[in-house]
Amino acid sequence: MSDIKKTLFMKQKLMRKVIYSLIPIVIASVYFFGLRALVLMAWVTAIGIAAEWFFEKRYNKPISEAVIVTCMLYTLTLPPSTPFWIAGVGIVFGVIFGKEVFGGFGRNVFNPALVARSFVYICFPEPLTIHWVKSAAGFPGGFTVWLTESIDAISQSTPMLIFRETTTMESFTRLFLGNTPGSLGETSALLIIFAAIYLIYTKSAAWQTMAGVFMGYLFMSSSLYIFGAPTVPNPLFGLLSGGLLFGAVFMATDPISSPMTKEGRWIYGILIGIVTVIIRGYALFAGGIMFAILIGNTFAPLIDEGVKLYKSNRKKVTA
Repeated sequence: MSDIKKTLFMKQKLMRKVIYSLIPIVIASVYFFGLRALVLMAWVTAIGIAAEWFFEKRYNKPISEAVIVTCMLYTLTLPPSTPFWIAGVGIVFGVIFGKEVFGGFGRNVFNPALVARSFVYICFPEPLTIHWVKSAAGFPGGFTVWLTESIDAISQSTPMLIFRETTTMESFTRLFLGNTPGSLGETSALLIIFAAIYLIYTKSAAWQTMAGVFMGYLFMSSSLYIFGAPTVPNPLFGLLSGGLLFGAVFMATDPISSPMTKEGRWIYGILIGIVTVIIRGYALFAGGIMFAILIGNTFAPLIDEGVKLYKSNRKKVTA
């Protein structure tokens, strides 16, 4: 049995640590939104593994455990009521066009989970931006229901969407704990912070990237907020909502699509943080972090080259 597993899956300790960090968030998604969250994740993971196996089998390559992480992250960015067929189409697109077309694991330019999420966000905007459900409160929460109650009014939508429509801000306590409407894994700031601590402690994610995102975000958000920009919320509210924490901790730190140099990670993170605020405040998209990271992925190789060139020239000057 162990031989079969070795043949089918490429062992990746780093990816397993990311999976471990996501387990509490997955459990919380079931508690907040119902058992459908777990079934949706199982469905997406099965489809994603099958899509990668279809391409890798031609070269007799094992399936990377990274595809499981991709499937989990992608699912956790989806609304709880996302149709199964849309979720399946999205992960197939993400695996193929975000990873396999570049040559498979280790060669992708963009984060495959974000490629999948962006694709379904653009192609199926209604189920991805309008159909939300209430979060459960109290025990046993969503552990005994398929899906929590649907939301129809904008006054009960996600915190960031409510702010854009009414300038009303959700309670910081609710944002911190996670019992607010939103995507499956992006609502609980508390659990995401715990995951970040674990990933940094185990050296499974670059803290420079996370810190850079928060620095860039706080600088840009605070500047616009102080100058009275009506579309930019209180920086703390923005930090705890809209998936910023989830994106900074899990998506921006993807080791393949982010810079390799430490200095480059700072620049990359700051760029993502600044662009997130601009997109949130002045574009049609309430979140912003998703597209900001993809833009950062585009410039990651150039940032690394710039850092290396700067170091090389500096050595020549001091030599």
